[in-house]
Amino acid sequence: MTVISNFALSRREFLRAGAGLVAATAVLKPPPGFAADAVEYKITPGSGQVALGGKKGPLTDVWAYDGRIPGPEIRLRQGRSAHIVVENRLEEDTTVHWHGIRLPNAMDGVPGLTQPPIKPGESFVYEFTPPDAGTFWYHPHADSLQQLGRGLAGALIVEEAEPVHVDRDLLWVLTDWRLNSEGQIASGFGNRMEAAMSGRVGNVVTLNGKVPGDQSMRAGERVRLRLVNTSLARIMALKFEGHSPFIVAIDGQPCDPHEPDGGRLLLGPAMRIDLIIDMQGAPGSRHVVVDDYYDGLSYELTALAYTTQTPLRKSPLDASLRLPGNPLPEPDIRNAERLELALQGGMMSHTAADDMKPGMQAMPGMTAGRALWSINGTSMTGDGHAGMPPLVTLAQGRSHIVSMRNDTAWWHPMHLHGFSFRVLKRNGVAVPHNQWADTVLLAPRDVVEVAFVADNPGDWMLHCHVTDHQMAGLMTVLRVGNGRNKT
Repeated sequence: MTVISNFALSRREFLRAGAGLVAATAVLKPPPGFAADAVEYKITPGSGQVALGGKKGPLTDVWAYDGRIPGPEIRLRQGRSAHIVVENRLEEDTTVHWHGIRLPNAMDGVPGLTQPPIKPGESFVYEFTPPDAGTFWYHPHADSLQQLGRGLAGALIVEEAEPVHVDRDLLWVLTDWRLNSEGQIASGFGNRMEAAMSGRVGNVVTLNGKVPGDQSMRAGERVRLRLVNTSLARIMALKFEGHSPFIVAIDGQPCDPHEPDGGRLLLGPAMRIDLIIDMQGAPGSRHVVVDDYYDGLSYELTALAYTTQTPLRKSPLDASLRLPGNPLPEPDIRNAERLELALQGGMMSHTAADDMKPGMQAMPGMTAGRALWSINGTSMTGDGHAGMPPLVTLAQGRSHIVSMRNDTAWWHPMHLHGFSFRVLKRNGVAVPHNQWADTVLLAPRDVVEVAFVADNPGDWMLHCHVTDHQMAGLMTVLRVGNGRNKT
């Protein structure tokens, strides 16, 4: 993979040089020197106000891209170059990580490790050509707890070269928030007790930035539904009453179409699932979508509400559910090199840090200090910084099998930057349906095996996407090749 260019510029220089750059929803005329078919966007992280609690509630102060929650939906085309200008209007450094995109290391958005942070008032141009179609997303990798927890997240859709045969393509960006009694985002980011357990779980869930109302459907239509979980820590288990959704892609990568086990879709933080649903409910009917992941805390997320229109068709659309494949390099399992990783630490674990023994009382206002989590006995805290030593160097071009063993009492969605991996086994049992992912959810004591070809050189983060866990040490760096960020 190559980078066309990579540069940061001051606000004044950006305004002088940025003629033709407009809001993120517009496709722009390429400036001289850029590929004729390049797609251009501009997004601006900054402060804003939105009605997270509904129309009757107070406006909530947030940090947002272009003042919107979620941020603007970025749509790219598979194999076409993208140039995305990020102008920082926050009062602190930021970056943008293009979650799940296989891109050059210098475009990965980890401050210090792959790029300098974007200072307040400055801009950075991200340039990459997405090789894969699918559902991805973008978010900061600087001060992650606050920036993501206060609203900086958006969906990135890479469209297939040929349209998929559906009647509608819908996106649900699901996010939870912890709001106080005044309807504002509650303080307490980095609470050490939460960091040692399940992380910061909120008390309000939004769908596309709003308290979910009913979702209008027409009988007989076929819908592609893209689910994206941008929460800091909330895991969701969704059930679609009276419907049979088919999973057709996981983390943007197509799989064998299949119904979820028990009709329950498990969606951890940072994970995405693409569904195809034939809407077979009766006109005028209503069917709830329930999240029942947390014991005793089941709630109605939203509902599929059918209009009274005549059904679009009497029987399901006669077209394949299978999405076109992406050009993923197939790992050579027989000759792959092996790497074993042990996830350690947290409360109620025999490997917990000494200062977080079971039974300790929570202390309001505790901030992150010593590491609470580790991978193979080593901890990296925070968001990333210059000089982070790799845990291991992987031979470039070789296939690798990585075994991740969860020695903790908590769930961990483990995300690898820069790659998609084939999910081979869970607890010794082969994983069906030809599943690829970039974020795999490990239950307590799970052992998951994944495989990929290390064809993308650089230093790449591997971390838990329960953001409190990442910040408190459940993060490491895998080096591919010589680790240099060649531009």
